[in-house]
Amino acid sequence: MTLRGPKLWLALCALLTVGVVGLSALLLRTADTQFDVLPGKPVPFPEIDRSALSPPQARIVDILRAQYEAQPGGSHFSEGIEEPWCADFVSWVLNEAGQPLANPNSGHWRIPGVYTLQEYYQAAGQFAGPDDYRPDTGDVVMYADGSPLGLHANFVLAVEGNAITTVGGNEPGGIRVHTLDDAEIAGIVGYGRLAA
Repeated sequence: MTLRGPKLWLALCALLTVGVVGLSALLLRTADTQFDVLPGKPVPFPEIDRSALSPPQARIVDILRAQYEAQPGGSHFSEGIEEPWCADFVSWVLNEAGQPLANPNSGHWRIPGVYTLQEYYQAAGQFAGPDDYRPDTGDVVMYADGSPLGLHANFVLAVEGNAITTVGGNEPGGIRVHTLDDAEIAGIVGYGRLAA
């Protein structure tokens, strides 16, 4: 039996639909595992030894935990603007913790870009390279474009040996906790140190 006319058209549409759905599922799965965060399962927010934290560090951890549990969308941190929001998340958390940043271009507390975030920390004398500084809770990690995490910024939660546990926004699924692997650590441009 040969398909012709409307039957051929329906068969082609059905085949195309199956192909599009399959490709979409593959692309979504690839995007969801970019950070290799226990695929499909968010890790629990880690317990942090609060006795070793300064008051600003403790406030940052409390805010990070609350936002991790609430999982608001990215526009919550970007003043309603739809954009990649990792640096917005960093800016918002620090502002809420009483440690506001100052955008070098506008003076506003929100710095929406990773390059501008790095520029801010360098101008403030709070930027440290990855080879000459051991990060601490509340520091901001900045990653190079082309790193396994891409151009990105997030917070240090804990450091144990060579392992750095971070939490950041605009990571697959929203706000995620992640322990960096060697390739991701190699992609770090530097750290924005928490103001004293």
